[in-house]
Amino acid sequence: LSDYFNVWHTLSFMGLTCIISLVGLTGNAVVLWLLGFRMHKNAFSIYILNLSMADFLFLSGRFIYSLLSFISVPQTISKILYPVMMFSYFAGLSFLSAMSTERCLSILWPVWYRCRRPTHLSVVLCVLLWVVSLLRSILEWMFCGLLFIAWLIFLCVVLCVSSLVLVVRILCGSRKMPLTRLYVTILLTVLVFLLCGLPFGVQFFLFLWIHVDRKVLYCHVHLVSMFLAALNSSANPIIYFFVGSFRQRQNRQNLRLVLQRALQDTPEASQADSEVMGLP
Repeated sequence: LSDYFNVWHTLSFMGLTCIISLVGLTGNAVVLWLLGFRMHKNAFSIYILNLSMADFLFLSGRFIYSLLSFISVPQTISKILYPVMMFSYFAGLSFLSAMSTERCLSILWPVWYRCRRPTHLSVVLCVLLWVVSLLRSILEWMFCGLLFIAWLIFLCVVLCVSSLVLVVRILCGSRKMPLTRLYVTILLTVLVFLLCGLPFGVQFFLFLWIHVDRKVLYCHVHLVSMFLAALNSSANPIIYFFVGSFRQRQNRQNLRLVLQRALQDTPEASQADSEVMGLP
């Protein structure tokens, strides 16, 4: 009876993960199409574009991995898919940390940011983060998981500190920053990652440092963390379109304009004044 319950439990989570991954693949594909071919790119849209690429890659691996769990497949295929998911997971976390950090720098040192920031910093940084994530995955596969834990802790500390600075500057102090849709997009994306994406990384800490029954850990931790990770990558496009369409009265809205509003870095009042005056 216990084995039957474990099989049913595993297949249920795999089925749910397949559905969530398919929805997320569709949403991220729309974001990739709009940001890649239909919209003018700026510093933060480049981060969102690369984050969507990482989410799409992770969900593709997760979807195939879940489908293959319903049939008997060679173990080699699973061993190939898992490093791909880990690579894309860390790439996505790196882009999110970089985006939050750059936003943090722009409000702490605004003059330096406007005058001294290199023009192609976002593009160069994203390329470097793809390379670093790939090298980290190769080194982890060749040696051990200690590098995984160290890199995860570093990125999470950077992400949490920069996000906390953003929240403090928006909500506290005499020099409050005006709330823009871009701030909301970044902070909601970070919050969803901490709730849903981070457990996927924490589970490896459990595997490496806590001696427990691997079979029990797989059934009760691994499946749940994989489902939450797929939910995290699938939720990001929903966040973008939710923030972009919030307080908009039109029933049918152009997706390109909705996504453009989600990355809007001007306060709502300023935007409304510009529209009234007929400014672009």
